[in-house]
Amino acid sequence: MPRADRTKPRGGQGDKRQALLMGALTVFARDGYTRASIDMIADEAGVSTRTLYNHFQDKARLFQAVIQESASRVAEAQTALLDRHLRKVTNLETDLIELALAWGTPMPDSAEHFALVRQVNAEAGHIPAPAIKAWREAGPLQVRRELARHLRRLADERLLRVEDPERAALHFTRLVSVPGPHDGGLALTRKERAEHVASGVRVFLYGYGR
Repeated sequence: MPRADRTKPRGGQGDKRQALLMGALTVFARDGYTRASIDMIADEAGVSTRTLYNHFQDKARLFQAVIQESASRVAEAQTALLDRHLRKVTNLETDLIELALAWGTPMPDSAEHFALVRQVNAEAGHIPAPAIKAWREAGPLQVRRELARHLRRLADERLLRVEDPERAALHFTRLVSVPGPHDGGLALTRKERAEHVASGVRVFLYGYGR
């Protein structure tokens, strides 16, 4: 018997919509956009396909809602991380290294989101452009703008030399990012990862430090 017939979510329309988003995130993260089907998503969410269509009309709209909501949630957590490490800087190099290490530490609650991002990167040519734009605006670009705001403030405090905060934010994220096995990189030890991040921060400060 299909799951939709045996585990229908209780509650109102908001509960059903949330169940759909959560079920769709699981399926899209596991199977990607192209292979995921409406039936698979409805089954995972415990709703009927009719309920799914009533909420989202088609797979493209559902995917956009899923990745936008998921990206916003992760961006909120990353923004809090930035604020925690950069709100009050005592030693710029040390604080930036600690930020980068914390930023690169996997967040268990966000594992499906980053699996979804890897699926997006793998099949970007088959995903509707509005969905990719919505993801970037709600997630990576939002976090980059928040990092740029912190870097601008640090420049105002004469701790950095920054003419273009958003470019500096992009440089920082690229320098401290550690590609893992899922991204075609190597599995680094904790010590190797710390050394990679520290060297990236030092290069950043060589270009932007006072």
